[in-house]
Formats: sequence, structure tokens, C-alpha cells
Amino acid sequence: MIAGLQAVVGTEHVLLDDDVKASYETDWTGRFTGRASCVVRPGTTEQVAAVLRLCTAAGAKVVVQGGNTGLVGGGVPAGGEVLLSLARLDVLGEVDLASAQVTAGAGVTLADLQGHARAVNLDVGVDLAARDSATVGGLVATNAGGIRVLRYGSMRAQVVGLEAVLADGSVLSRMAGLAKDGTGYDLAGLIAGSEGTLAVVTAVRLKLWPRLRARAVALLAMDSTEAAVALLPGLRASLPSLSAAELFYAEGLALVRKHGGLPAPFPVEHGAYLLLECADLTDPVEQLAAAVSEASGLVDATVATDAAGQRALWAYRETHTESIGAEGVPVKLDVSVPTSRLPALVAALAPTVQGVCPAARLVVFGHVNEGNLHVNVLDTGELHDEVTDAVLNLVASLDGSISSEHGVGRAKVGWLQLSRSATEIAAMQAVKRAFDPAGTLNPGVLLP
Repeated sequence: MIAGLQAVVGTEHVLLDDDVKASYETDWTGRFTGRASCVVRPGTTEQVAAVLRLCTAAGAKVVVQGGNTGLVGGGVPAGGEVLLSLARLDVLGEVDLASAQVTAGAGVTLADLQGHARAVNLDVGVDLAARDSATVGGLVATNAGGIRVLRYGSMRAQVVGLEAVLADGSVLSRMAGLAKDGTGYDLAGLIAGSEGTLAVVTAVRLKLWPRLRARAVALLAMDSTEAAVALLPGLRASLPSLSAAELFYAEGLALVRKHGGLPAPFPVEHGAYLLLECADLTDPVEQLAAAVSEASGLVDATVATDAAGQRALWAYRETHTESIGAEGVPVKLDVSVPTSRLPALVAALAPTVQGVCPAARLVVFGHVNEGNLHVNVLDTGELHDEVTDAVLNLVASLDGSISSEHGVGRAKVGWLQLSRSATEIAAMQAVKRAFDPAGTLNPGVLLP
């Protein structure tokens, strides 16, 4: 099989040396790691198809990897699989201005895609802090969310066409980007969010949006989570330009100040911090200021209108992940509940975690409009699974989801039944068997 793979992609793109493979075999968090039999780096869809035919014929399992920025172990080997890296599939097509769409290879980074679209005064609907490393294929495979879901939806909502290779090497391609197409099952929508278990995404056609250069960013000090949530209906009603609403707390602020050298945004600590961004064709500062000026529970606020000031305010939110990582390897849980129940989740998290692990440190931040929190627990020792179990059961008790935007990966497979019924899991397993009867792709990811 190795000789066959070398013949398909070139000897230099089949990595066998342990030291060379190492960077592919551990995920961003450092929690998930395993050994790959080899790392294969195809450069075209045809090469991906040939690789999968060889692996399926040999009975070899395949793990699919994009930018390796995942947080749930879905893109690293468990032991002995062929690791299929899509980083070389980095071709960007010319932007189709008539339809406001673009075709991008799976290995294109989000930052490169954004730059490509902005050069013709358009933009990408999804944005997230890992933009320099995260790739289009991974974003689609995990149905990534990020900071603009409030306005544009998740990654699945951006996909208007998709090319993917099935485990047997057959190529599924539907790339016309039709705005209306009523000819049966939405296969692209099904593959988006399937975490590489159904097919290997090699290219996508994406919807683009008008680039809105006029921006205003405000950091609000709120007296509680309840006040931050209560502010949302008025913001959505009065601010059609609202594109982000991000929530964090004093514990996270202390870490980003410690590791990022950031100044205190306000003289004293507050119950919750809400970061808002508006984007429009004309300056939205006055509308933003008016919308928040008399908000109940607002204690203090600062507004940035210039690019440097906006970046400085965003740094308080976007450097959370790296600052938490600088403290150690956390248990990272990405969960969501109905937005009205977000205050209840926040209130219950600390006693729930400390009831299992009294020494643990909890750092929480997230996307308030979607009821989506990133729960980070440091200093858990050997109690990773116990902490995970306690938090995910709490989320389930509030009618929430154990995975909002990071995917299930390997990390949460054991808790899938908390968010999906037995009937749903059986239906998903039936779909998996139909697409990948030999179980070649990403075994142990998403489904038990």
C-alpha cells in the first residue's frame, strides 16, 4: 500500500519518519494524540480518490486532517491509521461577481479566503480566531460557527456547492452554486458537519457577502449574565448592523491580561462582559451607542471607532483560547443551551465542576446570541472524564447540546446520547453505512 501511495502522490508526500509525522499526530489542545502509519499529502481531488481506493482495498483506516486546529480529537489518529492531510488542496478560484460566490480547495485557510474575497469588496460569512490556520475543508466538515453566526449563520449556511470523495474513491461533485435546486436530498448539507465520517471534502463553492467597512466595537461591563441576555432582543430589533455579541467573565479577562499584557478595560471587575460589533456601509457608532446607552444592568462601556481601537477591544475576547492554553491543558467543552437558559447554565457551572474536582479552575466565554459557551476547566488532574460527564449532563438537563460548533470528534462520542435519541443515532449510523460500508473514514469519530 505504501508503494502505491508513493506512486500516486510522490514519495516526498508520503511521510514515514516519526519526527516528521509528529506535528500531524497531536491536536491543538495537546490532549489528543496517536500514531499514524503514514501521512499522505495529495495535491488534487484525483489523487485523494486514488489514495482512498488504495486504502479501502488494503483495509486501512483513514483519518482526515485540515489545518489541525480542531479541539475534540477528530483530526488526529487513534493508532495506526493513514493520516490524509488536505493542506496542499489550496487552489482559490476567481470570485464570481454575478453570483457573489467563490470556489476554494479544502486546504485554503480562512484568512486567505477572506483576503481573496475582500480584494473584490466581498467577505466571508464565517470568522473565528484560528483564521490563519483553520482550513475551508475543516470548517465545512465541522460546520464551524465562530463570531458571525448571529448575522450570517454557520459554515453550512455558506456552502452552495461541494466536491467530496467517498471511501471507495468515487467523486461526488455538485459545484454549480445554484440558488434554487429542488432535485432531492441536500448531500452537501449532509456532508457539512459530518466530521469526515461520510466523505473527504476536497473543494467547496461558497456564498460571499458584501464587505462592510464601517465598523464600531463596544465592550460593555454588565452586572450579570441575566442582564447581558436581556439586552439581546432590543439589540437585534434596533441594530440590523449587529454582527457579533461575545460574552466573557472576570476569570478569562484576568488570564488574557496576564498572558497578553493587556490593560484593564475598566477600573474594577464586573459580573459579565459583553463585546458587540456592528458593521454597515455607513458609520454605525451612533446607532450602537443609542441602543446600549440605557440598557438595564449596564455598568460601564467603552466604544472603539478606529481599527486599532477595535483590534484592542477584540483582543480581550480573541486571546482567551491561547491564554487558557498557556496555563495548562484544559478540559475544553463547547456547549449550547436555549439562550433564555444561559444564565442558569452559567450559575450552575462552578458548583457542578467543583463538586467533582474542588481544585479545578473554570474559565468560560462564548457567543451569547446562540447560547453557546466554551467551558474550559484547568487543573483537573486525572478527572478529565468526570468533569466532562458532570458538565455535559448539566447541559443536557437544560435541553442543550454537548457540541455547539467544535464537533463531537473522539472527545464526546461517549456522551452523544445526551443530545441525540436512539432513533437519531441509528439513522446516522445507517447513513454512515450507506456512504462508507467498510468504515474506512475517521473511525471512532462522531459515532460510537
